[in-house]
Amino acid sequence: MPSNAPAVLSLFSIHPTRIGGTETFARELSGQLGAAGWQSVLSTLSAPPGPVARFLDLPNVHWETCACSSVTAQSLGQLARILRRYRPRILHLHYMGLVTPYPWLARAHGVERIFITDHHSRPEGSVPEPGARWKRVLRRLANVPITGIVSVSDSNRAFQASLGAVPPDRIVRVYNGVDLTRAHDASQAEGFRRRHGIPADRHLVVQVSMVIPEKGVGDLLAAAAIVIAQEPAAHFVFVGEGPARASYAQAARQAGIGDHVTFTGPLLDPVAEGVFAEADVICQVSRWQEAFGWTIIEGMSFGRPVVGTRVGGIPELIQDGVTGYLAECGDVQQIASLVLSLLGDPAARDRMGRAARAAVEAKFDLRATVRQLVGLYGISG
Repeated sequence: MPSNAPAVLSLFSIHPTRIGGTETFARELSGQLGAAGWQSVLSTLSAPPGPVARFLDLPNVHWETCACSSVTAQSLGQLARILRRYRPRILHLHYMGLVTPYPWLARAHGVERIFITDHHSRPEGSVPEPGARWKRVLRRLANVPITGIVSVSDSNRAFQASLGAVPPDRIVRVYNGVDLTRAHDASQAEGFRRRHGIPADRHLVVQVSMVIPEKGVGDLLAAAAIVIAQEPAAHFVFVGEGPARASYAQAARQAGIGDHVTFTGPLLDPVAEGVFAEADVICQVSRWQEAFGWTIIEGMSFGRPVVGTRVGGIPELIQDGVTGYLAECGDVQQIASLVLSLLGDPAARDRMGRAARAAVEAKFDLRATVRQLVGLYGISG
């Protein structure tokens, strides 16, 4: 691609250590930009490891690093250097606060359109607090250069609108999406049980998330004890990492269910390693106000029903009684009952799984959601 081709700079305040929702999004975005004759500049907190870099490597992709998680002289200097090097027409900020000097710095370097995506999940029970009038005025002034805020769910869009950081008509909901082409090969499941020592006759209930209380890991462990007492073939798998992983594993052993619970730790690519292909039921029983729930739609794309909680954006993904079930936040008994009902009814699992796949195809196809975003950029194919 010509070096003078127009560029979009996507600035992610993350360490790209795995192939997950953000990475598949970045690859699809780069592909669609390349097809339109644009360069895609991807900037993260650190350089991606080899497998992730290869996954994202396309002819129009350029990699940069920027310590943008906090505003410092270093981060401002790094961003200024990237802006001078590529002269992007569009800047899109991901996983960072809504009030930073980055949009003003970008505008000073000639960036024409600036977007921020609100990916943030909020604490359990949180409600928007616009604050004093002077704070609202300062937010508006700080965000004058911003073309628009992209919210990944209607729940987050409503939250942002209530804060008044930008006029409501500049907040647009664009759902996250899943790459449907990655969810068709049954051979992906081969070896997953063997690698993690899971007996072949177990029915797998899987949650892919950070292993932290906010994700409802403790609630699902308590539900697991109830489920396993009634269905000894059930096996619960927690995929992910977090500071509480060791204590949760110890709690499972103390509850006498340690041989029916597996903590895999972090996986490079849960999709390719067979997590969803091998699962019977997917769970995401979060306590905090989830912005979206990427692993929910990943599981649904494999035709798996999901048990989630009525928090944040999760009810926008799961149609209760059709593609899975919704439990009340923290209701261990209800979570256990819903999991048991699915494990005991293969026909219901199949019916809901097919409905889940259809829902993803209709609403959460990554190609379509990225196409919507590229349209917001004002780029035509």
